[in-house]
Amino acid sequence: MTKRELLYYKTYEHPTSEEWVVFIHGAGGSSSIWFKQIREFKEDFNLLLIDLRGHGKSARSFKNLWNERYTFPSVTKDIIEVLDHLKLPPAHIMGVSLGTILARQLAEMEPQRVKTMIMAGAVTKLNFTSQILVALGNTFKSVIPYMWLYSLFAFVIMPRGHHAESRNLFIREAKRLCQKEFIRWFKLTKDINPLLRYFKQRDLSIPTLYIMGEEDVMFLESVKNIVKEHKQSFLKVIEACGHVVNVEQPEIFNQLSLEWLKGQEYTLQNSVDHP
Repeated sequence: MTKRELLYYKTYEHPTSEEWVVFIHGAGGSSSIWFKQIREFKEDFNLLLIDLRGHGKSARSFKNLWNERYTFPSVTKDIIEVLDHLKLPPAHIMGVSLGTILARQLAEMEPQRVKTMIMAGAVTKLNFTSQILVALGNTFKSVIPYMWLYSLFAFVIMPRGHHAESRNLFIREAKRLCQKEFIRWFKLTKDINPLLRYFKQRDLSIPTLYIMGEEDVMFLESVKNIVKEHKQSFLKVIEACGHVVNVEQPEIFNQLSLEWLKGQEYTLQNSVDHP
């Protein structure tokens, strides 16, 4: 069997830091979703940005090589192959939207690789509205243009006027997908709730910061519940902000993330110095 091609990735290497932050985007997006984080984060950390299979520049690299059914473990394995290739040490993993599920799956499969996690606009449970959307999508995904469905989802998840930038960014990036690729990814939705129930029951004790928008009506409440149950999980809620917090309120998001990461690094260093 021939070796699979790696996902497209881009790194920013710091001259002195040995710490890495790995960025995982959501479905229909690409690593460009993190463009408002790069400048500030690279001042203190090495950065790795990845385009998931079928997305961004990975779409051009792989074309139609993906024949197997997509699963969360198989899509996560793509990420692990990049980490192996780069010989990355244990890293801080940051995900947005569906990328938070992949970040959690990575921690489940290979927890030794994950120092901390930052979950932006985390998906920890599909509520009634999102389950209706998924049911509609499964009914019509093969018969109507995928961009109609994707645009509908984007407007339901990010409905307000000031959500327009993040909504339009996701719609623009999703246009790079083809109908077949959209269907492959959409079939993952049937696995989401059983997987998320399992994640909720299993506390990995990895320090995790959830950063949510107060207007993220689809997902905020379920995150509040999971933070109550997982001992090393913490929640920050950004006012006047929707689902894609790192795009809508980048200054606040960056400040919260970097302060927390530096605090974790200080804690970890102290635990090494004073066992």
